[in-house]
Formats: sequence, structure tokens, C-alpha cells
Amino acid sequence: MLHLIPAPLHRAALRGAHALRRRWWRLRKPRLSGVRVIAFDGEGRVILVRHSYGNGKWMLPGGGIKRGEAPLAAGVRELREETGCGLDSAALLDVHDEPLAGTVNRVHLVCGRATGDLRPDGREIVAARHFAPGALPADMATLFARCLPDWITAAEAVLPRG
Repeated sequence: MLHLIPAPLHRAALRGAHALRRRWWRLRKPRLSGVRVIAFDGEGRVILVRHSYGNGKWMLPGGGIKRGEAPLAAGVRELREETGCGLDSAALLDVHDEPLAGTVNRVHLVCGRATGDLRPDGREIVAARHFAPGALPADMATLFARCLPDWITAAEAVLPRG
């Protein structure tokens, strides 16, 4: 249904909705629960995405965990929605709290092996690419620039060789 809306209009609506959501979080300070996915392709590269809203920097795919949804299932769902890829050998790597728009987001860090081809929707996700762990982009969100190399190392240690 949402694909009936032209992509540029859809992206503008997402930016507006994101701004409203951040204001709501600052006022209400809800308990947020989210997931980020470290997904490796067959060459050991990690998938990063750029959203059409927010700061526009490279980051891991991910999003909110739905009520009653398991973190691993949320990671699989979010990776599929944002990149078109599946996730094999999914494992929970870490759970930590991150500040987000005046509240706290409990983030479940999921890792696994990506399957299929990257197909960002051009609406929520405007770019998706594979990056070698030693050649990550300079224009990543601050948290990712600081933490992603260590997260990648930890994920590589957890996942079966493939």
C-alpha cells in the first residue's frame, strides 16, 4: 500500500514522522527496545545502510523490537525489511543501553550471515553496501565509528566459519 506513494513523498513523510517520534521520546521518555544487525556476506564484509531520515550517515541495519517479538526474530525481520537479505546463523552478541533523543534504547546486537542480494527499498533505506572490516566508511554515525570495529571482531568470534 505504501508503495503507491511516490518515493520522494514517502521519504519526506518518513523524515517528518521521525522528527515527531524524537519529540515524543523526549517528552514521554518511553522504554525503547531495539535491534542492530551485524550481517556478513560470503566475503566477510559487513552490511551498512543509510536511512532517508536521521543524520544520513552509514550505520548498521536495525530498528525497533515489536511487543512480544524475540530479539533474534526482530533482527532477521529488520535486515529483510531494510536490505532484502536473509540472516543465517543468527546469534545474540550483546545487549546494551544507548541514549536516544532524551530516553534510553535497550539495543540487542544480533549477528549472522547475510543471504541474498542487497535490495534497499529507496524509501526508508536510500543506500546499502558491503564494507570490508578494515575499510569501513569515514562518514559513519559517531557510535558506530567508535564501536563497530570491536563489534565486528566479537561477531566474527561467535559465528561459525562459513
